[in-house]
Amino acid sequence: MKVKLSEMRRVAVLLLITGCVCASVPEEPADRAAPSDGYCSWITRAQPHGTGGRREGSSEFRLRVEGDPEHYHPGSTYRVTLYASNPAYFRGFTLIALKEGHNGEQEEDYAGNFQIIDEEDAQFMTNCPPAVTESTPRRRTRIQVFWTAPPSGIGCVLLKASIVQRKIISFQDEGSLTKRMCEKEPLYGETTDKPLVDCCACGTAKYRVTFYGNWSEKLHPKDYPRRANHWSALIGASHSKNFILWEYGGYVSEGVKQVAELGSPVKMEEEIRQKGDEVLTVIKMKAQWPAWQPLNVRAAPSAEFSVDRTRHLMSFLTMLGPSPDWNVGLSSEDLCTRECGWVQKVVHDLIPWDAGTDNGVTYESPNKPTTPQEKIRPLTSLDHPQSPFYDPEGGAITPVARVVVERIARKGEQCNIVPDNVDDIVADIAQEEKEEDDTPETCIYSNWSPWSACSSSTCEKGKRMRQRMLKAQLDLSVPCPHTQDFEPCMGPGCSDEDASSCMMSEWITWSPCSMSCGAGVRSRERYVKQFPDDGFACIHPTEETEPCTVNEDCSPSSCLVTEWGEWDACSATCGLGMKRRERMVKMPPSDGSICGAEVVEVERCMMPECHTIPCLLSPWSDWSDCSVTCGKGTRTRQRVLKSPVELGECKEELEQMEKCMLPECPMDCVMTEWSEWSECSKSCGKGHLIRSRMITLEPQFGGDLCPETTQRKTCKIKKCNQGGLNSDERKRRKEDRKKRRNKQGREESADELAGCKMKPWSAWIDCTKLCGGGIQERLMTAKKRYKNAQLTSCKDRKEIRACNVHPC
Repeated sequence: MKVKLSEMRRVAVLLLITGCVCASVPEEPADRAAPSDGYCSWITRAQPHGTGGRREGSSEFRLRVEGDPEHYHPGSTYRVTLYASNPAYFRGFTLIALKEGHNGEQEEDYAGNFQIIDEEDAQFMTNCPPAVTESTPRRRTRIQVFWTAPPSGIGCVLLKASIVQRKIISFQDEGSLTKRMCEKEPLYGETTDKPLVDCCACGTAKYRVTFYGNWSEKLHPKDYPRRANHWSALIGASHSKNFILWEYGGYVSEGVKQVAELGSPVKMEEEIRQKGDEVLTVIKMKAQWPAWQPLNVRAAPSAEFSVDRTRHLMSFLTMLGPSPDWNVGLSSEDLCTRECGWVQKVVHDLIPWDAGTDNGVTYESPNKPTTPQEKIRPLTSLDHPQSPFYDPEGGAITPVARVVVERIARKGEQCNIVPDNVDDIVADIAQEEKEEDDTPETCIYSNWSPWSACSSSTCEKGKRMRQRMLKAQLDLSVPCPHTQDFEPCMGPGCSDEDASSCMMSEWITWSPCSMSCGAGVRSRERYVKQFPDDGFACIHPTEETEPCTVNEDCSPSSCLVTEWGEWDACSATCGLGMKRRERMVKMPPSDGSICGAEVVEVERCMMPECHTIPCLLSPWSDWSDCSVTCGKGTRTRQRVLKSPVELGECKEELEQMEKCMLPECPMDCVMTEWSEWSECSKSCGKGHLIRSRMITLEPQFGGDLCPETTQRKTCKIKKCNQGGLNSDERKRRKEDRKKRRNKQGREESADELAGCKMKPWSAWIDCTKLCGGGIQERLMTAKKRYKNAQLTSCKDRKEIRACNVHPC
């Protein structure tokens, strides 16, 4: 008898550890390995319970990652769904993520981190923290959690699930309950996953971005807005790493918000142009009405832009209209390769993302601001049942657009070894369309100044600028457009408008120096793109040569210098000024002479005209203390406007705020409520009762430690009867009890319980849940107990059944 009880206790403890709490303890003892076999590797060796045994290869259950990707991006977050096909269900589960080839015996064997979405469905396993299990054992057909991929260098990962259905455990090493994902490795010539800190490419590159809208009723039929569907005007820029147009996980600026909700690019363009030297090219395309037309009816819109070593990122966005705040675009696409070259071609299929400023769930939802504002995130197929992209299976959203970014030219001397071809080097320099003047009537400007001289003196593409001054803003709620205007231009004799002149191609890259060391010559060529209409020959040269020197120590008088540094800021805040840049001598001549190379270069710079007196501001004050005593907070600093208000409007900010971080706040242990006391461990004599509770949050950063998780107290029932009943009597009573169990739902009479008269069954109480699976109870209590009745044969009865099992 003692051996039997110890075996039963071991089974009950193992079931509690795995999250499987059954209505009764199985009569056959389980031989499951104890958790002491090494960290929590015993999860992967789950053994069967009951007579059903272990089932392999079952297709009733499936583990799925949203979009069914074969690769993961390090650090990215994915929605993981475990579900059963109708009419199957499961009561418990375990979910883990292992590095491929590891068995879970050590903490380092587990990859990534899970995040709980619904605490009523899932929780972290107490004695195996990397694993996720059910919060309460009940019938269910689906659970969802988030999984964040590990950092780069881990390799392949196996997401594995076990299913507990009644007393059967299904745990598949291969099949529908295991998902294998490997780290995505960038290929040569592709853009990098994250912007390079420093781009090593030389010269500049020119690209053409083409936008193909695939948002159509055929591909996205649910609630497709037939009358008003369109793409808003596209706005973007090529820029440096110091400027972020938009990014996942960040908050939108006011300009991005106006694009996201209204499709208006005016504010966004103003924000881009205010970044000055951080931006090289502003990218714009007109709106498209309707959103989709065949290419033989309407060509896909495109725009050209340039990048250089410091401004090698490209971003853009356009609104999906009508929609609450849904957009598509690219964020900080890096066009510089690790091989010091320029990416040849980038193709991306785009899905919509949510700007976090409007709560709508359908294309034409009424305006309902999101308060507080949320972060930018991609839309998913499980966001809301009314969403036009909803898929109950959690599949990937069909892309609504495709963007192609293709290199069309490279300028200047390149430092990578990939040769150019004619199509790569030569680009048509078409005069860009001039947008119509959309200046609001509430903005009063001065006349435009004359155009400045072109920044290019050759037939290479340059730009020129004109300015105007904002005199008055009659309505502060209506933003006024920019005060500077730029347009492309070329040097004298190269314009398409001069039909009588030659049109020359751009210069091809300089040839290598004729000498491998010391002084030599190099050459470059160009060709005639358009001859004069009058039939005369072109007089422009098609070949140039110039001296060159290879900086190697092949003569006593040579010296080595570094590359030029960045230009300093212009010496003037308005009008004409000067700027300079420097380089250093790396190695002086070996003969002791002075290095003849220039180390300082100075040139003129033009700032906006000096029409107004600049703001006079005090220095910034010291940063204030952090707004919190622990954790994340903010701090501020201020400055004061010194110049009189009547001298002109000052738009400089007077207060700045930044985030601050203090040591993490202590987090005390958090535990569940105590469970109900168990029944007495013995039917007669002296026994004990047990109750337990679980740890939902371990103490962190010096918080209070967790108290006890198990309590026990003694119980004593009547003395055990030494004589007992004879074997025939026990057999007869056992058969009677079996008959009563098989007749559920029938009212028990007083004659069915020996020595006891019972009241009729009470009515079923209300279900604990309206949907998603609840429970109901009913009671039968003793009405009269006869003197010769045993205590165990005249007890109150309780029945429990499931209710409202349909999904919510």
